Amino acid sequence: MMVLPLHITAGLLGLVSGAVALCAPKGAWLHRKSGILFVFSMLALSISGAGIALLSGGEASVVGAILAAYLVTTALTTVRPPSPRSRWLALGLTAVAFALGLGSVALGFDTLATPSGTRDGIPAIIFFKFGAVALLAAAFDVRVIRSGALQGTRRLARHLWRMCFALYIATGSFFLGQADRIPKPLRITPLLVLLAFLPLLVMFFWLWRVRSRRTDRKTLHVGSPEPRMSNRLGEALQARERP
Repeated sequence: MMVLPLHITAGLLGLVSGAVALCAPKGAWLHRKSGILFVFSMLALSISGAGIALLSGGEASVVGAILAAYLVTTALTTVRPPSPRSRWLALGLTAVAFALGLGSVALGFDTLATPSGTRDGIPAIIFFKFGAVALLAAAFDVRVIRSGALQGTRRLARHLWRMCFALYIATGSFFLGQADRIPKPLRITPLLVLLAFLPLLVMFFWLWRVRSRRTDRKTLHVGSPEPRMSNRLGEALQARERP
């Protein structure tokens, strides 16, 4: 009960700051500040949520909390300048992700073996989903550690999908996991499902946007130098015509 107010406050701050970071112009002051607030809110939410879940025996909540904390931490370090400490941090976080993924998959199989196929009301598919995401993220971490820090669109994509999936864990836990706490007039199932999965929809949109921009740049700089020349020529003519 002492931790619950912190957990609720951090959850509300995480939802609001995450929504602002998604809507704000990317790279602008508002996006950066709301993103930092989202990271620390999610860390507070995850730590308090994991503590509450351990006391109440909710393994699924513990897995989701640790996964969310790992995702926002690695998303933040992705856009920070590399340092000697960051490599050791990356190694530690990769080990956590592998352990979390394997443990979550094991819980999924153990849940399947139960008569109801659920654990604390959570179906086995949730454990498999969290485990798959954790193992996939850890595999990407290993590749980054071996090849060095990412640049350009690959760096943005890594930051983007980890922040969005962490927000999805928060929205899913609130709008679906705590649906009974929402006032009944507002408890519209299709709306709650949409709000829960909205971060994933936004994530796929931005990943497509980042990939399309990367393709456009390759086409412009590699396949067709003429547009570059015409753009420069147009800029020069406009500069000469200015008073």
